[in-house]
Amino acid sequence: MNVVQRNDAARSPAQADVGRASHTLTFSCRNRPGIVAAIAQALFELGANITEAQQFDDTESERFFMRVVFNQVSGKEPAGLDATLEALAGRFGMTWSLRDNQRRTRVLLLVSRFDHCLVDLLYRWRVGELEIDPVGIVSNHPVDAHAGIDFGDIPFHYLPVTKNGKEESEARLLRIVDETKADLVVLARYMQILSNETALKLSGRCINIHHSFLPGFKGARPYHQAFARGVKLIGATAHFVTSDLDEGPIIEQDVERISHSDTPEDLIRKGRDIERQVLARAVRCFVEQRVIINERKTVVFVS
Repeated sequence: MNVVQRNDAARSPAQADVGRASHTLTFSCRNRPGIVAAIAQALFELGANITEAQQFDDTESERFFMRVVFNQVSGKEPAGLDATLEALAGRFGMTWSLRDNQRRTRVLLLVSRFDHCLVDLLYRWRVGELEIDPVGIVSNHPVDAHAGIDFGDIPFHYLPVTKNGKEESEARLLRIVDETKADLVVLARYMQILSNETALKLSGRCINIHHSFLPGFKGARPYHQAFARGVKLIGATAHFVTSDLDEGPIIEQDVERISHSDTPEDLIRKGRDIERQVLARAVRCFVEQRVIINERKTVVFVS
């Protein structure tokens, strides 16, 4: 399987044009000698210059993972690049993805009542911190519930979810994903459980942010549950969405120590800060192609 991103991209207000063709290649395959040498030789013969390379050999699964950033010395895209990578994929049994680094990742943002993660992502986009192109915002609450947010020209979709209308709502959601040509769907505190069918259709391109505690508190008012149990750490986990609720491959996590003097309101405040940071780091990893799914886990090449 391969994914090739070629479309033209919108620019954020803070982004300048890039004058040199640049790509990021990620791939995984069964480990064997000669993989790195073959990739390097092929790119050299295409006239490409490798500017960054990271690799990982998973001895447990015997799979090899690599991320390579390269550009063309002449400033033009290497001729025959796709054909060369297809040949290498056939030779080594690779699953690979190629990203044009001048193309911005199209992101659809889903939110419910609490919109702190949404606001944070939009801010990071507007100041040029995240190389994304928000193509829409979907909420199961009307736009008045987010009156304090300036969405600018980003389309807002009110998608109410009812007990008997969940299937129809998800069908509409998938139509929006297709119509906006979204590369990534972010559940920025979207408090609705996606069906197995929808999770499968969005596999590998849907990220959720979840409060993570020890023990794990599910259901309503998780921070109040944590307070009642006297937890000493609160945290958040960003993960890919799968049919197993909140058990998808983990991309990023963080925690903060708390004490007996913290109130439930303190936990909520600190928890929101962690959620914002963890989700932003996970989105950045996806956008920069630093994360590769490895069965139930991920390989994350940190910058």
